Amino acid sequence: MNKEFFDALDMLEKEKGIPKEYMIERVEAALLSAYKKDSGGKENARVKLDTVKKDVKLFRQLTIVDEVVNEKTEISLEEALKKSRKYEVGDVYELEIKTKNFGRIAAQAAKQVIIQGIREAERGIMIKEYEEKKEEIVNAVVVRVDPSTGNVTLEIGKNEMVLFRHEQIESENLQVGDRIKVFITEIKKDTKGPSVVLSRVHPGLVRRLFELEVPEIKEGIVEIKSIAREAGSRTKIAVLSNDPNVDPIGACIGAKGSRKNNITAELCGEKIDIISYSEVNEEFISAALAPATVDSVSKLPDSDRAFRVIVADDQLSLAIGKEGQNARLAAKLTGFKIDIKSKKTLEQLA
Repeated sequence: MNKEFFDALDMLEKEKGIPKEYMIERVEAALLSAYKKDSGGKENARVKLDTVKKDVKLFRQLTIVDEVVNEKTEISLEEALKKSRKYEVGDVYELEIKTKNFGRIAAQAAKQVIIQGIREAERGIMIKEYEEKKEEIVNAVVVRVDPSTGNVTLEIGKNEMVLFRHEQIESENLQVGDRIKVFITEIKKDTKGPSVVLSRVHPGLVRRLFELEVPEIKEGIVEIKSIAREAGSRTKIAVLSNDPNVDPIGACIGAKGSRKNNITAELCGEKIDIISYSEVNEEFISAALAPATVDSVSKLPDSDRAFRVIVADDQLSLAIGKEGQNARLAAKLTGFKIDIKSKKTLEQLA
C-alpha cells in the first residue's frame, strides 16, 4: 500500500471512470476483512486510507473500561489516560498497527476483494450507461460465435455483451467481424448481477431503424402508430402523416425504395409492408391486410374487438397469407380479431 497503489486508483478513475472514493471504501473494507481473518476475527479494527499522504493506517480499536475482561477488545481507563487525559469510560481507544504486519494470506484475500470491487464498479458504470440507452439501437461488432449454443459475443464500445440465439434473426448467420445493429430491450437485475438484454427480433428494432432512415419521422411529420413483426420473415408498419402535403408511405419508402431497402438489408431481407393508419377501424383493417384487396369490413355484433372481412375468392389466400401470416400480422397491427371470408364461403353460410 504505497504511492504506486494510490497512483493506480487515480488511473482507474481517469481511464475507467471508477470513482476513487468508491474504490477507497472497497479497499478499506477489504483490508479490514483481511486483518480480521488473519487475527482470528476477535479484534475490532479500523482501516484508513490517506490519499494526501498516500499511505494506509490500521487501527486496533479497544473499548475503555474500568476493569478489563477481554484484552483483545478492551483497555483499562488507567492505561488509556497515560496516552491522553481526554478519555472516559465507554470511549474507543485506537492503537495503530503497522500494515506490514498483515499476513500473506490476508493480503491475498484483500487483493481478491479489490479486484472484485473493480469489476463490480466497471459493471455498475456500464449498466448505468446502458440504462440511458434502453429501447435504443447501438452499433455492434461480432467478436465470437459459440458453435454449440449459437450465442454471439458482441463488442459494443469498450464492452462485450452476449446476443443470445433466440434474440437473433432465424435466417441470420452471423460471423466474426460482422457489423450489426442491436436493440436494447431491458436491463435485467437478478442474483447473477445486472445484464443488458440485446435483440435483433424485437419490433422496436424496426421502429428505430425507420427513425434513423426517415428524417420525417425524427422531425415528427410522419408518425409510426403500430408495428407487427415476425422477425426474418415479414413486418407490417402503420404510419400517419401530420402534414397533409407529406405522403407517409412514400416518405418511408424513399426515392426508388432506398430507405426501405436499407432497412430490409439490415434485417436480412425481411419483407416490410408499410400501410396508412386510420382512426376508422374498418379502413385500418382493410389497409392492414395488404397486399390483398378487401371488399368490405364490418364489426361483428357480439364483440367491439372483432370484425368480419369479405374478400373476392381469388384474394382469400393472399389475405390469409402463407400459414396465416398476413392475417396474423394484420390482427397484431390493428389490435382486432379479424375473421376473413370469401364471397363464395359467405354465400354458402347464408
